Amino acid sequence: MASDSSKFWERYGYDLLLGSIAAFYVLMVPYTKVEESFNVQAMHDILYHRHHLDNYDHLEFPGVVPRTFIGALLVSLLAAPFVFIMSLMHLPKFYSLLIVRMALGCIILYTLRFFRCQIRDKFGHQVEAFFVILTAIQFHLLFYSTRPLPNILALGVVNLAYGYWFKGNFYAALNSLIFATIVFRCDMILLLCPLGLQLLLTKEISLWDSLKRCIGMAFLSIGLTLLVDSILWKRLLWPEFEVFWFNSVLNKSSEWGTHAFHWYFTSALPRSLLAAYPLSVVGLGLFVDRRVRSFIFPVLSFILLYSKLPHKELRFIISSIPIFNLSASIAAIRIYNNKKKPFWNLLFLVLLGLLLISIGCSISTFMASYWNYPSGHALKELHQIGILNDTTEQWVHIDTFSAMNGISRFCETDFPWRYSKEEQISLEEFHQRNFTYLINEHPAVDGFKCLFTEDGFLRARFKFGFPPIILVKEPKVYVHGTLANKMIVHKKWPGCS
Repeated sequence: MASDSSKFWERYGYDLLLGSIAAFYVLMVPYTKVEESFNVQAMHDILYHRHHLDNYDHLEFPGVVPRTFIGALLVSLLAAPFVFIMSLMHLPKFYSLLIVRMALGCIILYTLRFFRCQIRDKFGHQVEAFFVILTAIQFHLLFYSTRPLPNILALGVVNLAYGYWFKGNFYAALNSLIFATIVFRCDMILLLCPLGLQLLLTKEISLWDSLKRCIGMAFLSIGLTLLVDSILWKRLLWPEFEVFWFNSVLNKSSEWGTHAFHWYFTSALPRSLLAAYPLSVVGLGLFVDRRVRSFIFPVLSFILLYSKLPHKELRFIISSIPIFNLSASIAAIRIYNNKKKPFWNLLFLVLLGLLLISIGCSISTFMASYWNYPSGHALKELHQIGILNDTTEQWVHIDTFSAMNGISRFCETDFPWRYSKEEQISLEEFHQRNFTYLINEHPAVDGFKCLFTEDGFLRARFKFGFPPIILVKEPKVYVHGTLANKMIVHKKWPGCS
């Protein structure tokens, strides 16, 4: 029995560790933001509206650019049995949000496991162990692994590509990246091209065989997304082509902010990699093992090419983190295995310090993220204390800011609650409407009483002492009740400062 137990932990221990951390993030920070809104609303509609397409959220709120339903369909199929059991137990829809996010996390961590197994076969158990340690103490990869972003759906396929690449199955790796590019994120072409070019230059593949084996996957991917998305969007559509045209050709993504060319290397990668950054980029990881060079150069090229686009976000390059973690793991193992030598012992102490600093940074980032979804917390509190009676409809208006910062269809509940996300209503017009409650970013609205506020993360403040980082919060979301309803006026509320 003990032997069976040890075999179980040897085989699945790393998966349980990473899965537990990802699940903790889901439970503690369950809400989603605007970047995730399309996929999270799509999962809700697939699970609850099914074939009744006219009720789907994206037809009323299509967003700036269309996105594919393929990822949402896959996650919803995996989550559907659990959501069905939950509905039999008459649990709130909010639990379905946890289920779909857990399902997505299982998919992403399974593909990461596939890649990790190839690392173990190629570099050994010690490198695999440090790979898991570095991944576990980093915040962003596991936090984002359950978030329904197009970048994360692409990450799952990119992890498969990395695994096939390490196995020597180069055409499968290229086909995986082709699928990720055409279906989920057109910018994955910036990883596909450097990898394909390197494989051609090193004669790992031939141009003719690549064309024969990859063109078919390209047409299959285009056909799949055209079929699925044209039905669900009710028009002939290849979503990622429109995204490519909008972001790259028209360059309209710059309207959402720009950063300097070096931003990925001086901000995004240090924050996401933490201890792995100096190990992999500054020098150690890059030159300890020659085999790593061929794996890290296409990823560095991907980031350099991406840096040319002025609009930058960390999630755009999240698929590079596993390769940097591998490079850092090899450097860490060399330090660990030579720690009895004086110079290497000093490096080992530095390594331990970096790991501890990484844990502290991840905890601080987690706390900031916890306070970054104020409207989700506000709606939850309203549901708990705002019920007036069980017979009269209570209409809640959710403004654009609140819809972008924590509220999705999964957060809604049953009668007597009703919800509106109607846009472009002026503050002066609200008292003429029949809304019972407002959730918005305005501290005062004519004809309404401010009932309570919800704080949100503002900034981090550093100081000498313990703790060294202080999170500064301020009221971000205000919940108002109509003055026309005497029950609301006379009810005791937390109040607004």
